Amino acid sequence: MPMLSDPSTKYIPYQDVPFASGYVRQWPTRRTTKAPRWLSTDLRDGNQALINPMSNATKLILFRELVRIGFKEIEVAYPSASEQEFQFVRSIILNGEVPDDVSLQIITPARSDLITKSIESLSGCKHAIIHLYNAISPIFRDVVFRKTKEQTIDLTLSAVRLVKTLTEKETQRSGTRFTLNYCLETFSQTEPEFAVELANRVFEEWGKATPEDKIIFNLTATVECAPSNHYADMVEYFCTHINHRDSVVISIHPHNDRGTAVGASELGLLAGGDRIEGCLLGNGERTGNVDLITLALNLYSQGVSPGLDFSQLSETVALVCRCYDMSIPIRYPYAGHLVFSAFAGTHQDAIRKGIDAQERRWAEVDQAGKGNKYWAMPYIHLDPQDLGYGYDDLIRVSSQSGKAGTAYIIKQTMRLDLPRGMQVSFYKTIQEESERSGKEMTAPIITSRFKRSYNLSSLPLGRLFLKSYNVSTLSPSSSSPSDPDPPTIHSMITLFEGELIVDNGTRTIRGDGPNPSLALISAIHSSLGVAFAISDSVSQVLDHQVPTQTKHVAYIELSIQDLVIASSWGIGISSDATAATCRAVISALNVIVGDRALRSS
Repeated sequence: MPMLSDPSTKYIPYQDVPFASGYVRQWPTRRTTKAPRWLSTDLRDGNQALINPMSNATKLILFRELVRIGFKEIEVAYPSASEQEFQFVRSIILNGEVPDDVSLQIITPARSDLITKSIESLSGCKHAIIHLYNAISPIFRDVVFRKTKEQTIDLTLSAVRLVKTLTEKETQRSGTRFTLNYCLETFSQTEPEFAVELANRVFEEWGKATPEDKIIFNLTATVECAPSNHYADMVEYFCTHINHRDSVVISIHPHNDRGTAVGASELGLLAGGDRIEGCLLGNGERTGNVDLITLALNLYSQGVSPGLDFSQLSETVALVCRCYDMSIPIRYPYAGHLVFSAFAGTHQDAIRKGIDAQERRWAEVDQAGKGNKYWAMPYIHLDPQDLGYGYDDLIRVSSQSGKAGTAYIIKQTMRLDLPRGMQVSFYKTIQEESERSGKEMTAPIITSRFKRSYNLSSLPLGRLFLKSYNVSTLSPSSSSPSDPDPPTIHSMITLFEGELIVDNGTRTIRGDGPNPSLALISAIHSSLGVAFAISDSVSQVLDHQVPTQTKHVAYIELSIQDLVIASSWGIGISSDATAATCRAVISALNVIVGDRALRSS
């Protein structure tokens, strides 16, 4: 059956929230400046959605990780659903797994037999939260339960009375302190006026909520069936119409059917929500619950501490995926292994420039001894190192990348700051290789190809290899002691003599010029008959702070006039600046001569 040309004949749009005429919404002008209370329901809502639910041993592993992360409220089970669930709650209480500052939450439907068993499971817990729920929307009242609004209220209040009676008895017996979390299941599809009426009746029936010991109302988007702004409207209407707001915690529980659970949660907090219920990585029925990792790190990226520790996010993600027997997309927010990687050339160029600028900016802060090291980076809105990642994968190279990405990897792996012209030249080599193989060019591949391309080795790799050399200087022959002015550095002549391996044979070359590089070029021209010139040159110094470890890097571009004009870059590295320059000339010359015939000795 194809999609309808007019879906309005089949689907009913959401209804407006009945705010009073002239009411001005408050949530659009608010800003979240502190973290909400977090409730992880990984062990209950997340577990019930798995094809193969977790064993109790696996649940314990995940429970410990939730505690380590910093969750203070954890929904651990549906104790009345099975003996295994019941025993899990008992085991973590009896075995001392629950820290004193962590509250256990369990869920129970509004049925007397199931409520009784659920409360029994919590005996001896320091603080327990009873998550009591029943679906209240028209579709459930009319179709599933066949109850009127008044009958729904009666059923709910009866369950609340039983929870109150049993928890008070359990408190007397074991000392466990209880909080009621009443869940208005299917809240997002319920008439707002009825949701408020029911909540007010529950508040009165519970009868002991105070600003110091609040009741929790769970406003679930059990099925996300409208935009996030509509959910925010419903939350704000509820918050502004219930009685005793100062004695109530508003808990937000969005699902992700429309793919906007994170947005709904953030707007729900602005609308008055105090608490968020969800799962790590957004696990849950159908399209899942809201992802607490994404929510927490969204706050963190805005300078608001979430109170949850994801400093080793990759390890947490791996553990959760093992427990759930699931995987996540490679571009999943924050947690996917490509979310901090750029392949596009323009993105790579911006990131590389951003890194350089930020390093300078932070160095100025260190030097001044004051100020903050604010993160400001193109395309990367949060520092990956805060989550336990490095910068190695920020830029990755494919045939769609540009020179900036390749240059970045060379700088990260070899600390070489390639001149722009050399970046362009070398990237062509990498792009050709990537297009030929159809694969990503990894850092080891790029660095290996760089060394081969420019003959960076202490052993002969190309046709030409400078085995040894000696340079000396002398004054021009025209100068004499009678000259009124001594020779200047510009008038000095450099003599070059060296042993050059050419196609596996060694020959002695000699030449002169105003500096070592030009003297070497003169010597090569005299010996090989190749005329070329230096088009560009750049120098770099590594580890200059430690003289014994200082390395000089020379980048030289040579051009040669033949039937066509050809040019190539070369690089030389040495503790001696002259040696680095000479090696750069030979490096470039190896590329530029290719397989052309050279003058025999």
